[in-house]
Amino acid sequence: MSQPLYVFDLDNTLIDGDSSTIFSRFLVREGYVSDPEYLLHEERLMLDYARGEMDLQEYVALILSPLIGLSRDDVDQLVARCVQTDIRPRIYPQALAFIQLLQAQHQPMLIISASVSLLVKAIAPVLGIRHAIGIEVKMDNDRYTDIIDGTPSYQEGKITCLHHWLDAHPQANGPLTFYTDSINDLPLCRRADEVFLVNPCSQLAAQGEQHRWPVLNWRLD
Repeated sequence: MSQPLYVFDLDNTLIDGDSSTIFSRFLVREGYVSDPEYLLHEERLMLDYARGEMDLQEYVALILSPLIGLSRDDVDQLVARCVQTDIRPRIYPQALAFIQLLQAQHQPMLIISASVSLLVKAIAPVLGIRHAIGIEVKMDNDRYTDIIDGTPSYQEGKITCLHHWLDAHPQANGPLTFYTDSINDLPLCRRADEVFLVNPCSQLAAQGEQHRWPVLNWRLD
């Protein structure tokens, strides 16, 4: 018998902020970025994202650019440190409490995020979620590149990634409840059986009013 599946966006849904932005600022602070325009470039692309108009390949290339040439182990250690120092304190306590409730009920959970997978898969265990999907990038000689690998988990691509995951986890192919904040997730909202909007952007909030999707106001203590 199929179980209900709880699917979460990550950035600004389970955590206060965007994990890619947080990681970019971490890399600047740690001295891995020499371009003085790096954060301004990242901010411009995030404004495009907020409008649903991001050039995803450009953004992935920017986020990965300080990491090119580093070994996988070195990058993964950087990511782990950023998660502990900069991202863990931004987890919404309401999100954590809800996830713990679902854990106690043995409910399947999945994060699908438009951030790069190397971040998403490092954050998910801290939240207590076993399964996570982010944008994959190709590897070259055990080093990360800035080339997207496969269908990116962005906009309609989240549905494609979800279906691939469900093919591998048929026991979770029951009613789908989705939590998100972003207009970029409107396609997956329409695919879901039930939707909750977490601190939604104005565009998604307008859609939510039409569909009568409940709104959750999660905040840091």
